[in-house]
Amino acid sequence: MLKSYTPLALKKRMVKTGKAILDGWHMLSEPLYWLYEKRLHREVTQSGLALPKHIGMILDGNRRFAKQAGLGLDYGYDMGASKAEEVLEWCLELGIHHVTMWIFSTENHKRSLEEKDTLFKLFKREAEKMLANPRLHENRVKVKLIGDIKDFPQDVQEALMRLEEKTKDYDAMLLNIAVGYGGREEITYAVRHWLEHNLQAGKSLEEVKNTLSPEVIERYLYTAGSPDPDFVIRTSGEIRLSGFLLWQSAYSEYYFCDVFWPSFRRLDFLRALRNFQARQRRFGQ
Repeated sequence: MLKSYTPLALKKRMVKTGKAILDGWHMLSEPLYWLYEKRLHREVTQSGLALPKHIGMILDGNRRFAKQAGLGLDYGYDMGASKAEEVLEWCLELGIHHVTMWIFSTENHKRSLEEKDTLFKLFKREAEKMLANPRLHENRVKVKLIGDIKDFPQDVQEALMRLEEKTKDYDAMLLNIAVGYGGREEITYAVRHWLEHNLQAGKSLEEVKNTLSPEVIERYLYTAGSPDPDFVIRTSGEIRLSGFLLWQSAYSEYYFCDVFWPSFRRLDFLRALRNFQARQRRFGQ
């Protein structure tokens, strides 16, 4: 005999049934994802094709991730910070020795005081957490700040600079943290410091003009001493650079991923690397 339901009871039953189906699908799909991830890992590591030497990452979508989850901004940023740690581990495992992560742009200063306060507290906490993490020291990860943090709260500046100072002699991996960073501002900074250096040396404008070259400018960029990024990944579905490493990424390969940064999986990372390996780089030739 068929049971009858009121409209409300029927709706609740449908929701319950839908959740049960979704839970069942997750139970079935997780092993499939695991197998696919294992296959991708083999393809990427055993293909004989080169991996990127330097990956630049635009960590986008933290706020939209939090909104979609119906939770506060601090949740999105906390999850984003945890994901950055996880991705760094993936890079260590694969032997990628240069990574640049963009976590705060010059334009982000225009955000609300409340949001910036949340971010500044997060930066301080994460800098202290990284410094206390034995994995950072065991793997000799050198952390370098690229950008302008002079407008950050003093305690945040000190925490970030302490992390940079304590790791400055490490040489196995370089992690550039782009914080207070803008590509145009970096190029302006480089030209200004090149001019100041020449003026202090007593050189005339004519002498200075004749020595200007791309190689000279590169020596004054925040990233001086690092190879240009081979590969730039941006999450969240946005298809633009927004000023990220404008000079350095002239011949980079780009990959735009639809998932929000906190949802970026190892599977997504391996797919991106496989995509990179399938490309033929010509450097404008």
